[in-house]
Amino acid sequence: MREVIIIGSGPAGYTAAIYAARAQLNPLLIASSVEPGGELMKTTEVENYPGFPEGLMGPDLMANFQAQAERFGTEILFDDVVEVDLKGDTKVVKTGAGETFEAKSVIISTGAAYRELGLPKEKELSGHGVSWCATCDGFFFRDKVIAVVGGGDSAMEEANFLTKFASKVYIIHRRDSLKASKIMQQRSFDNPKIEFIWNSAVAELKGDAKLEGVVLEDTQTGEKTDLALEGLFIAIGNDPRVDLVENQVELTPDRFIKVDGRTSKTSLPGVFASGDVIDPTYRQAITAAGSGCVAALDAEHYLSSLQGE
Repeated sequence: MREVIIIGSGPAGYTAAIYAARAQLNPLLIASSVEPGGELMKTTEVENYPGFPEGLMGPDLMANFQAQAERFGTEILFDDVVEVDLKGDTKVVKTGAGETFEAKSVIISTGAAYRELGLPKEKELSGHGVSWCATCDGFFFRDKVIAVVGGGDSAMEEANFLTKFASKVYIIHRRDSLKASKIMQQRSFDNPKIEFIWNSAVAELKGDAKLEGVVLEDTQTGEKTDLALEGLFIAIGNDPRVDLVENQVELTPDRFIKVDGRTSKTSLPGVFASGDVIDPTYRQAITAAGSGCVAALDAEHYLSSLQGE
């Protein structure tokens, strides 16, 4: 029986592992066989992670996280968790390779996936003009013409933020009205750098080495037009990875794992959650790492309370 199992290997999972390992909890971190390292493995330059004034590549940052977790004794398994039973005092975790592990506590750091448009070239052009994070990448688009896809609050926030850098920001929306709150709508309508393109969907991405433009399709007439762009920010939402646990822990209305206040405590004793799987708002490597620290400390306190019983 293990003290703690951590599911997920982004900044939250690895930070939880560093803290748990230093507390002598001998954590097992199950990292995924397909996408270890989380969303940062898909990013190029990371310039806003403190302590690296020159910036570094996303995969290099995650390699550092992994090395630090291993240095303190974290056991890392590159396999996928296929089933969990978290409701009893003994937590059961099963992997794709057919192994079963038992632990007194579990930390869920499975992250959230940005929704994609589902277009050819979308993955290839990621980091080369196509982005899902204005806070991360806006700086690279100084004096460029760019567009944001989406109609919710996050799309309006991204567009307004990007006007600090870009010379012009189009907002491309498939309808003729926005889902965003009235205050965010007004802020976007009032911004002289923002122009709306209504009733339009991105049908095609143009460019090979980097994004050069998009083909827009009118959602009412089907007519297609070209739009020259150097950047495209996709803000159509994200999906927390909760398939493993959705019938066991309580979720929020938008399907993130619900935690108690600023803690990592879920609706089940001994089950903690951290990182983007609990965070619809900030979604930064640094906030995920901080959240992983919280989860490890909460798990440590929980395990101490068991010994006291």
